[in-house]
Amino acid sequence: MFTDQLLAGRRILVTGGGTGLGKSMAAKFLQLGAEVHICGRRKIVCDETATELMDQYGGRVVSHGVDIRNAQAVDEMIESIWTASGPLTDLINNAAGNFISRSEELSPRGFDAVANIVMHGTFYVTHAVGRRWIAGKQRGNVVSITVTWVRNGSPYVVPSAMSKSAIHAMTMSLAIEWGKHGIRLNTIAPGEIPTEGMSKRIKPGDEAGARTKAMNPMGRVGTMEELQNLAVFLISGGCDWINGETIAMDGAQALAMGGNFYQLRDWSDDDWTKAREQIKAQNEKDRAARG
Repeated sequence: MFTDQLLAGRRILVTGGGTGLGKSMAAKFLQLGAEVHICGRRKIVCDETATELMDQYGGRVVSHGVDIRNAQAVDEMIESIWTASGPLTDLINNAAGNFISRSEELSPRGFDAVANIVMHGTFYVTHAVGRRWIAGKQRGNVVSITVTWVRNGSPYVVPSAMSKSAIHAMTMSLAIEWGKHGIRLNTIAPGEIPTEGMSKRIKPGDEAGARTKAMNPMGRVGTMEELQNLAVFLISGGCDWINGETIAMDGAQALAMGGNFYQLRDWSDDDWTKAREQIKAQNEKDRAARG
C-alpha cells in the first residue's frame, strides 16, 4: 500500500511499543524505513521486541524503560533521544490502561491507575516532545490512540472514558495552538482489535472478538494491518491538512450501537465477581512478568 522507504529519515517514538497495538505500529514504521524508539515500564519486554523487530525487518529500534506517569523520567528519556539520535519527527501516544468496573466499586487507586497513565502520561510525553520541536523550529506529528466513546461516554470504564476524553481535548486544543509551528495532532479511535492485555481486562471471559462480531455492522473486528495503515497515513505527509481530528476505525459500530459498554448493564453480581477475579489474575500475571 505504501512505497518502500516512505518513512526513511524519520525518528518515531511509540509509547507502550513493546506489546500489542504499539508493537504492531512500530513494526510497520520500521518496515517503511523509520528509526523507531519504543518505551514501556517493562524494559526487558521492550528490549525483546526491539531485537525481534530488527531481526525480522532490519533497521534500528531503540528501547527505553520509562514509567510515563513520572514527568521527570519522561523528560530525561526525551532528552536522551534528542542527544543520542537527534530530534524525533513523530510521536505515537499508545500507552494506556483500562479495566471494567462498576463505578461505585472503584477505589481512588484504581481510578488513578488509569488516569495517571492515560491522561497525565500522555500529556507528559506530548509536552516534552512538543516544546523541543517548538524550541528547535521543527515540524512534527502526534498521533494518539483514543476510543470512540470520547464522543458519547461509556459506563463501567469511567476512568478510561474521562482520561481518553482528556486526550481528545488535548489534541483539539494543541492542534490549534501549535499548528502555527507546523505541529499536527490527530487521534485514532479503533474498535476492537483483540489483544491479550485488552481482552482480559475489559472483556474477561469472552472469546476474543465474539461480542463485537455479533454487534458490528460489518460483522467483524479490526485488524492490526488496518491500524498500521491508518497510523502511517496520518504521519506520511499524504494529507498534512488533517489536524485536530479523531478518526474512528470501527466498522461504524459506535454509530450503530454507541460503541461502549452499555451492554454490561445486564450483568449479575456473580458476573462482576467473576470479572474482578479474572482481571486480578491478569494483573498478577503481568506483575510476575515484570519480575
